[in-house]
Amino acid sequence: MTAAEPVRVETPHGGVSALWLDPPGADRVYLLAHGAGAGMTHSFMAAMALAFAEAGVATLRYQLPYMEARSGRPDSPAVATAAVRAAAGVAERLAAGRPLFAGGKSFGGRMTSTAQAEMPLAGCLGLVFLGFPLHPAKRPATSRAQHLRQVRVPMLFLQGTRDELAETDLIRGVVAGLPETATLHEIDGADHAFAVLKRTGRTGQEIIVELARVASDWMRSVAGGSARLPV
Repeated sequence: MTAAEPVRVETPHGGVSALWLDPPGADRVYLLAHGAGAGMTHSFMAAMALAFAEAGVATLRYQLPYMEARSGRPDSPAVATAAVRAAAGVAERLAAGRPLFAGGKSFGGRMTSTAQAEMPLAGCLGLVFLGFPLHPAKRPATSRAQHLRQVRVPMLFLQGTRDELAETDLIRGVVAGLPETATLHEIDGADHAFAVLKRTGRTGQEIIVELARVASDWMRSVAGGSARLPV
């Protein structure tokens, strides 16, 4: 497997680190933002990048400014979305004409959709969320999803049925209320980190492979002109 290549992304709030993994034969590209509590080198992020590579998808992982500065407090939406937009510009260049998608884990995915809702990201054909954070734990609400109605590209929501940041009935209702190009794929028994209980008989690696496979197939369908793929 090709090693990830360090890349620098210049944002309006300073430069941030990124990792570009472009395996031989990759014909799609995914701009992958990290969650609120861990950066691009977290084990989940690294495992997802490798699983995407195995599925024929190149990835650009990048740090948001607060994580680059080793601050414990996530960036404001204005700072985070500016970083997303800057990273999207780099990803579009690295994609070299290949279909480009964007999104990420939890907070990173939400900031990506916020940026897309404000102004379309350069070259982005669709968004993939690895656990959209619909609400804080034990405080069910849907206000964080309001901006999704302004997104004009297909969206794929990959959600665990035990996700405390997205109660199942609520996330189902949100996706059902979006255009038909929004698709929900549920991982039975998975929590917000996509961890599953031992009694399911599934391993964490199996879940990661499923996430990458479903996302890869969906990306291929969107790039091929079919905006919605049953998953």
